[in-house]
Amino acid sequence: MRHAEIRRATSETDIRIAIDLDAGPQGSARTGHGFIDHLLDQVIRHGRLGLTVEATGDLHVDVHHLAEDVGITLGQALLAAVGDGAGLERYADATVPMDETLVHVVVDLSGRPFLAFDPEHVPGTVSGFTAYHLRELLRGFSNHARATVHVRILAMGEAHHVCEAAIKGLARALHQATRITGTGVPSTKGTL
Repeated sequence: MRHAEIRRATSETDIRIAIDLDAGPQGSARTGHGFIDHLLDQVIRHGRLGLTVEATGDLHVDVHHLAEDVGITLGQALLAAVGDGAGLERYADATVPMDETLVHVVVDLSGRPFLAFDPEHVPGTVSGFTAYHLRELLRGFSNHARATVHVRILAMGEAHHVCEAAIKGLARALHQATRITGTGVPSTKGTL
């Protein structure tokens, strides 16, 4: 039962996300913003999970609201799919190259939201999407998945490669962290 469906509707966005942690890479992303769709496609492929994202947002204003709310809804869906965390691997990391870019992402499904985001000063945009928007997407995800996420650029290239490598790293780490490798809750506290 490691799946969930979440809908978030506000005056700025309307988002529905369905996630299945064990379905294998399948699904689609339709947000109205090509680059966000491209990033979510990486989550499906490299996270090796079932993910369907249908979203609309006030893109005539900016991509910010859509990016943030997709992150929030994805985090809520992951948290619901993980449940009480019994048997989870919990920790994982991935280092992902994309040509001149190298990004390291570390995830702890700890129940404690925290985002450390190093790519603050990546120049350039991809269809109006910047590293700032990536940070907001990841902050929304981290806060609502109640996960600790660290993103570090080890070698920097242009914005497209940095954003894509970061998302691929997150996806690969999430795949590992959500595997069932034990029996109890992976914490000496007995709860996440």
